Amino acid sequence: MASSDVHVRICEQEILKYDIEIKALIQDITEYTGPQNKLTALNADVKTCFHKLRLRIQDFEQIAMEQDKASEKQALMSLAEGHRKQMLSNQTGWRKANLASKLSVDNVEKQALLNGASSGVKQRKTTKEGLAQTTSDITENLMSIGRMMAQRVEQSEETMTSLATSSRTIQETNEEFKAMTGTIQHGRKLITKYNRRELTDKLLIFLALALFLATVLYILKKRLFPFL
Repeated sequence: MASSDVHVRICEQEILKYDIEIKALIQDITEYTGPQNKLTALNADVKTCFHKLRLRIQDFEQIAMEQDKASEKQALMSLAEGHRKQMLSNQTGWRKANLASKLSVDNVEKQALLNGASSGVKQRKTTKEGLAQTTSDITENLMSIGRMMAQRVEQSEETMTSLATSSRTIQETNEEFKAMTGTIQHGRKLITKYNRRELTDKLLIFLALALFLATVLYILKKRLFPFL
């Protein structure tokens, strides 16, 4: 049982570690505005972390299935289900981060084209219709960015809530382990004490019985064989 508890704690810690790494990478992707090759590398890192996280969740579920008590099995399976939901939430956030990054890259490229045009690298006449379309595109992009930022704030709140819940669960589990350890130690002391008392009682009974037999033999000797 102790070995299983250690495996549960180690598995839980690794799941939380990969979850935090994934969230950090998603944040980097969301704020990324550079070339496409580095964005591809970031996405490859996210895929690797998701693969490791999925394996650890499977290990956690396997440990839960191996529990003897139904209550412990159900509690661990509930935690595993929570980790899976958090992983799915991260996958959704990952897709949204890529959309936001693509939007940022497009905006940077548009700005570069606009700056190039204003510096005389490529001169061309802009019509009123073109300016209106550009203004409309910029407005739409700003609105989209605003929506993305609101979603990121909401995701951050959900992440903080999830981390607080996980931390609370780990603390409660640790307190339960401490209470169980104290109870076991107290029981062990009581058993040792009762064993010692039982041994003492047996020794006293044996001595009393020996004294009684010696007394009986002495009386019989005096009455039956007074001349001895």
